[in-house]
Amino acid sequence: MQSANVVIPFYSSYGTTHRLAEAVETGAASVPGSTVRLRRIPEIPSAGEAMSGQNAYDEAQADMADIPRIERDDLRWADGIIWGTPTRFGNMAAQVKQFIDTLGGMWFDGELEGKATGVFVSTGSIHGGHETTVLTSLVPLIHLGMVFVGVRYSTNDQIMTTEGVGGSPYGPSTMPREEGGVEAPMPEEVKTARSLGERVTRVSARLQASEEAPAMSSA
Repeated sequence: MQSANVVIPFYSSYGTTHRLAEAVETGAASVPGSTVRLRRIPEIPSAGEAMSGQNAYDEAQADMADIPRIERDDLRWADGIIWGTPTRFGNMAAQVKQFIDTLGGMWFDGELEGKATGVFVSTGSIHGGHETTVLTSLVPLIHLGMVFVGVRYSTNDQIMTTEGVGGSPYGPSTMPREEGGVEAPMPEEVKTARSLGERVTRVSARLQASEEAPAMSSA
């Protein structure tokens, strides 16, 4: 099995997306020979105040303080990139978009072309944009030339239920659940996140192997 390098850049306000990112990391690291980096997308300087629950926000930020910030060299190093973002009105968070908007030079040089990619999200409710956030996030990623990888139905059983559980063919998702003391993500959501991490890693390895293979003779 060809090895692959995978980076997981994520932004998280209250820690929910962070916990889902850790599940994605576990799945990616399960592929033999893989090397995985978990990286934090930083806060926008003027946007450091949470909409609500300032104490919870501050605690979550403190918990993530030791995670290295994402750098462009992480993206160059990686064969696969799996993005994590909270939902903001059905779209990616401004912090994630702001970072992607700094990649113009990499886009111009084609440095991200052919790399496998995936997206996982967290929302405030079951109708908060689980699917639209992934789908709208595809637009800049496709402009960068990346190869999108979704989640198979066989590793996303909750798609066939009527329960309020995150996850779609487009990518893993979760939501906070204060009622009942259940912390997100739920086990079903963790399973889906791990499957995305594993799948993107395997696709990354295969894409890398195909690019490194010698061209077949036309004779």
